[in-house]
Amino acid sequence: MEGTDAGGGAGGAGAPATRKPRYAVAARGSRLSLAQAGAVIGQLEEMNPGTSYEIVTITTRGDTDARPLFAIDQKGIFEKEVDRAVADGRADFAVHSMKDVPSELPGGLALACVPERERPEDVLITADGSTLEEMRPGAVIGTSSLRRAVQISRARPDVVVKPIRGNVETRIGKIRGGGSSNGNGNGSSSNNNNGNGSRATAAVDGVVLAYAGVARLNLDVRYAVLPLDGFLPSPGQGALAVVSRAGDADTAAVLKCIEHADSRAEADAERALSDAVGSGCRFPVGALARHTGSGIAIRADAFSIDGSDSITVDMAGGQDSAAADVGRRAGVEMMARGVSKLGLKWREGLAEWNRG
Repeated sequence: MEGTDAGGGAGGAGAPATRKPRYAVAARGSRLSLAQAGAVIGQLEEMNPGTSYEIVTITTRGDTDARPLFAIDQKGIFEKEVDRAVADGRADFAVHSMKDVPSELPGGLALACVPERERPEDVLITADGSTLEEMRPGAVIGTSSLRRAVQISRARPDVVVKPIRGNVETRIGKIRGGGSSNGNGNGSSSNNNNGNGSRATAAVDGVVLAYAGVARLNLDVRYAVLPLDGFLPSPGQGALAVVSRAGDADTAAVLKCIEHADSRAEADAERALSDAVGSGCRFPVGALARHTGSGIAIRADAFSIDGSDSITVDMAGGQDSAAADVGRRAGVEMMARGVSKLGLKWREGLAEWNRG
């Protein structure tokens, strides 16, 4: 993985307690999901010698629906079926991208663990590692995210942003000029979307993805990190969520060994904000919380669909403030400043952008 950087916690681990010898781990079948599950398992094996883990792969609606994410008017398209495997006992816990997990879990499930977060930024991947500023006028940039689409257009109104679907490797494979999209050197520059993409069409000049996915897959790509100033990530981006049954004390104790307190606080604040404003795939809000020496601070922004209007909120709380309360207060402030009106404009313009 090779890139240029536009910018750059302490964890808590408990002592292992009584453990059963084997745990079943539910995850989607994508390379990224399996890599995330594998990373969690690696940490658990280190903390809990003598235990073993088996991944149970689950196919979700998000894996089979070819439409762009913002065109699917349903929550839980990536994690619902995976969590069902935990609820019905086929698995002991599930590993998700935090940004895919709703603030309210189904009954009987709990967010048992938040491991240490990966960097939250987005990256622009191109054949030659160009920065966004270096892209030629008229260049085509692909993304599955409404938030990223508007952020790119605000920074570079002279480029073209197109919806693109598929797993990480599929999206990278659409870049003109090719380039490896596989950590083992077997990447492909094919435009085949393997049934996961929409518009299996012309190539693009670059794609914007989360840094965390690129890093976890150890992809051999050239990229430029997008600055947080102007490109706040999706709430929870870069963090993992480990979900278990609420009454399973044994599994919860295992998972707490890799809990990262600062990452949990940041995720709690960002998820509370997202819940307060009702954002999601169809109404994007960028948010990033940071645990400081004196408490938690969060910044959030939202834009109109054409990028002309924006709302930015900063909120902080001291050590005695619950992270979720800080995020919730930031969300209330965004609502007071009219973020819901921006949401109406998004819904009105969504179909037209999708056709573009």
